Amino acid sequence: MTGFDGELFAGRTVVVTGAGRGIGAAVAAAFLACGARVVAHAGRTLEHAETDLMARVPAETRDRLVLLTQDLGAPDGGKALADKVLAEVGVIDVLVNNAGTMGGRIRAGEETAADYDHVLDLNIRSVVDLTGRLLPALRAGTTPAIVNTVSISARSGGSAGSALYSGTKAFVSAWTKTLAKELAPDGIRVNAVSPGTIMTDFHRRYSSDEKLAATAASLPLKRLGLAEDCAPAYLFLAADPLSAYITGQILEVNGGQLMP
Repeated sequence: MTGFDGELFAGRTVVVTGAGRGIGAAVAAAFLACGARVVAHAGRTLEHAETDLMARVPAETRDRLVLLTQDLGAPDGGKALADKVLAEVGVIDVLVNNAGTMGGRIRAGEETAADYDHVLDLNIRSVVDLTGRLLPALRAGTTPAIVNTVSISARSGGSAGSALYSGTKAFVSAWTKTLAKELAPDGIRVNAVSPGTIMTDFHRRYSSDEKLAATAASLPLKRLGLAEDCAPAYLFLAADPLSAYITGQILEVNGGQLMP
């Protein structure tokens, strides 16, 4: 990674979920480039991390990277991952809750109990459980911060078949603001990044080439975003020297797709 301050997070410990690929991989690599020790949740297995995350991480920074696996779609996934994180570190300076799923395009009225449980367990339950269990370690951190990943669809509504996903991201947006108020006395800032249409495996799985091309043509910047376009927003919100007076905010990163 280039263009990042190699000392900005020197000596700090950062936890990133969903870091095996896409936005999470770019975020984990960016924190490493800024000097942090990164505990990266790679997903259920290391499959994606081996081809995406590790390709972004220079060999000289890998001694500051810890890879963990956990199925956050399981009902106890957040608790189980928290236990693994705390077995590695006792103090956390930054928590990035990035893992999430759409689970497929599910039309209204066609949702099954399994669909509902899968999307809500991963996008809501695991986020709340993991964060709650890591709060003591965050309170012990230096100028601690939490940065959550939401979505443009939380504010504008998603396209057909994404109601469950969009609803969970709206939950995390509201939860972010409430948590910011509650944790302010502890010195913990809480914000979120809201990506628009970013060219990762997520959108390649759930959107057609035609839909993606049409979206790109409609944007003021005339291109879809990249994971690397999102990573600096997480660094900004996590870095006390850059954003010490910012909490409870949702930072839109969407190329002008939504202008609140």
